[in-house]
Amino acid sequence: MKYFEIATGYTSIPAKIGAATEKDVEGQTKSMVKMGYDVSIVDIRDKHRAPTDLPIIDVWMPQFFNSNKVVSLGFIHKLKRVLYSLSLTNKLHKLIKNSNQEIYLHFHNQYNMFFFMKLTRKSLLKNVSIGYTVHSYIWYGKFEDIKDTIRKRYFQEVYCCHKADRVFVLNDVVTKMLVENYNINKEKIRKIFNGVDTDVYDEKIVKSSDIDKTKAIYGLSNYNVILQVGSICPRKNQLLSLELLLPILKKREDIAFAYAGGIINIEYAEEIQNLAKKNGLENRVIYCGEVSPGHDLNILYAMSKFTIFNSSAEAYGLVITESLSVSRPVFVNEHLIESISYWKENEGLGIIRIGEDFEQNVNRLLDDNDYYQEMKIKSRKVAYDKLSWDAATRLHMKYM
Repeated sequence: MKYFEIATGYTSIPAKIGAATEKDVEGQTKSMVKMGYDVSIVDIRDKHRAPTDLPIIDVWMPQFFNSNKVVSLGFIHKLKRVLYSLSLTNKLHKLIKNSNQEIYLHFHNQYNMFFFMKLTRKSLLKNVSIGYTVHSYIWYGKFEDIKDTIRKRYFQEVYCCHKADRVFVLNDVVTKMLVENYNINKEKIRKIFNGVDTDVYDEKIVKSSDIDKTKAIYGLSNYNVILQVGSICPRKNQLLSLELLLPILKKREDIAFAYAGGIINIEYAEEIQNLAKKNGLENRVIYCGEVSPGHDLNILYAMSKFTIFNSSAEAYGLVITESLSVSRPVFVNEHLIESISYWKENEGLGIIRIGEDFEQNVNRLLDDNDYYQEMKIKSRKVAYDKLSWDAATRLHMKYM
């Protein structure tokens, strides 16, 4: 069988910005190649594509649409989604027609699969199996609260789940929502997880000089750094993280809070810095900008003492596994631990629940070196043994 991982077209692979789904496609394909599967990524053409050995088939699009600015241009970005989906459909038709073997198409984006299915004759799909992974965070919450959003913005995803031969979800919340409210056949739904590249995210490959240099750039040389990675917007809750840390920051002058990610909401980003200034902490609450995945992000994790992830809604939360892989314990809020089984199953193995004892747990990591080293070892071990891309890919292929 020939496998095609269908990239979203949001940004080219390897991703040069913090695009979780693109990192997922890259990671799974890399593991599939290692395991001997005949697999290719179908991805947007980009003359500035980062160097890679991955097998990639280009989908034609004007180079303009690969500009990072397009992501923030509203209508233009939606136009890109549609045009890429149409060009992708044309490319997939050619690949199917020219193949003499069974084909598996794995879609990761609702636009891509929706237009492909609408514009493809059934006769062309006789030797084609289709998988669809639900990456969207929108499925959290009560149905009454999100049904209008689903109807207006995610109706294509519902369609994709109906049409796919296999639906992959990242948590039980999505399964419940799809089955109970949209009559998706439960028998074709399988829960998987998004892995982490333990070879890329590893503190052992980071030079101490790189850590010193990075800390110096951000004015963090004299501090133990608490790090949060993720797009700067209310859903990621950097502001709430800062509010939780304020009492500790005021009591201890040896710590700083750093956060990194693309700014989605400018007003929200300003709120974070305004709160820091109001409390006289502007020199210890540092925005590190948007950091490229891989080498640069690995250094940022290694620069930190530990991390925090406080998002209000996630399909999975890839940065949790990245932090663990770099041997950095991570504080995760109760909502995510209770709603995503992978975090609840591994709580205590580098994953620390944010609760009433938050300040006590932070101080313990900072002051009890034996405990801290133990948590570092547990973090790396759970990432390497249970949450690597090789483990994720084996589970995915088992469920095919």
